[in-house]
Amino acid sequence: MDAIERLVALFEKFPGIGPRQAGRFVQYLLRTSSVTRREIADAVHRLAENVRQCADCMRFHSDEGKICSICSNDGRDATLLAVVASDADLAALQKSGTYRGHYFVLGGTIHLASEKTSGLRIKQLLTRMNDLRSRALKEVILAFPANPEGDATSIRVREEIDGQGMSIKITSLGRGLSTGSELEYADPETLKSALESRR
Repeated sequence: MDAIERLVALFEKFPGIGPRQAGRFVQYLLRTSSVTRREIADAVHRLAENVRQCADCMRFHSDEGKICSICSNDGRDATLLAVVASDADLAALQKSGTYRGHYFVLGGTIHLASEKTSGLRIKQLLTRMNDLRSRALKEVILAFPANPEGDATSIRVREEIDGQGMSIKITSLGRGLSTGSELEYADPETLKSALESRR
């Protein structure tokens, strides 16, 4: 496999990228300046060196230390914990400017075909909840996509929390989000509505 085919094959592994789009990425890189190609290669290299996972919320960050700037911010509301599927969902909620609590990135949703939870950080979530509960945690918001996978994940996470005997309020985002929508693509007003109408 030559260098062009190899890079196309690598781009095809990106979510939502097919062979045609992967080929366009490679063609762009071939046409662009060597300086831009070096910048891209350097940025990818730095990703491996400077980005780590937050020990508390599990999101990827490039802040100094093991804890990210969101989790280490004492100004955040310690009574609230939003559980999201991905870093992109966390970023969308954060960008909306309407949520001031803590986060936890579960690492995906349940695939309905297999109903497997492998890869989901349920044990780490329960540990994080116990840690926050000792500091005032009162509500866990299940902020998953408004689709069947998100609903199945909400049910499973509720069961796991209930199984721990924690007396914590568990809510889900209201349906300001249309069914089938992804959090990361929702506009700030929709997210605000979903947060305010949670139940």
